[in-house]
Amino acid sequence: MKIAAAAYPLDWFDSFAEVEAKLTDWVSRAAGQGADLLVFPEYGAMELASLGGRAVAADLEAALHEVARHGPAVEALLTRLAAAEGVHILGPSAPVFEGPRPVNRAVLHGPAGVIGHQDKLIMTRFEREIWDVVPGSEARVFDTALGRIGIVICYDSEFPLLARAMVEKGAEILLAPSCTDSLAGFTRVRVGAMARALENQCVVVQAPTVGLCDFCPAVDENVGRAAIYGPPDHGWPASGILVETDLNVPGWAIAEVDMAAVALVRQEGGVLNHAHWPEQALRLAAGVTVG
Repeated sequence: MKIAAAAYPLDWFDSFAEVEAKLTDWVSRAAGQGADLLVFPEYGAMELASLGGRAVAADLEAALHEVARHGPAVEALLTRLAAAEGVHILGPSAPVFEGPRPVNRAVLHGPAGVIGHQDKLIMTRFEREIWDVVPGSEARVFDTALGRIGIVICYDSEFPLLARAMVEKGAEILLAPSCTDSLAGFTRVRVGAMARALENQCVVVQAPTVGLCDFCPAVDENVGRAAIYGPPDHGWPASGILVETDLNVPGWAIAEVDMAAVALVRQEGGVLNHAHWPEQALRLAAGVTVG
């Protein structure tokens, strides 16, 4: 199959018709290149704050509610696009209010409709200390025609036990949508995503927001490059990078992935990280000696 990761800029919209036009264009361009799975970034939906006007978009709290208000319409749009193009789409994550405070949710769409969603599980300092976006309650994996998929949203990708729990439930593809405002922040997620591909001998897809957004201070600066990673081992690139875009340049990173190569490297790799993972607990059973 082909996987497409978006390096996605945030734009100003005067109407929802402009949102529809942008997302339709992005999906059609990836599908036109043969992509089967399309991944949009974390907080890519924050551009919808522009629909409330400059004052709303500039207010951290008002922007959350404005974007959440358009969530059902975006979900319906992406469901239609997935069906029309016959593809799977991880939509741009967005705030969703199911209680007094929002979660950061990414929804996975398939050709037959919504497959499910993953809420971000570990919040950054900005989310927990300033924005008051709260964590989700559970990790999930999703059975699809493309294989079993897990989603580790941005900061979640930096915590190996989250990804490992998904892999132990059968995930062979991990999607890591991200939104970072500095090269250091992007690098943290990139290193985390590459490490998860190494440890679990699987595919990890990083899709970031890129560029400046002068109307919404929550996502005003965005640094990143879209990429698809695998284990740097037998049958995979020595760098572990299947494809990546240039830094901060919008567009799709698209690579063909043979999922049989995941099974093969787990059996015949130069190292067997996936199989040897449990040995960590065995070696640490007696504790750690100091001195």
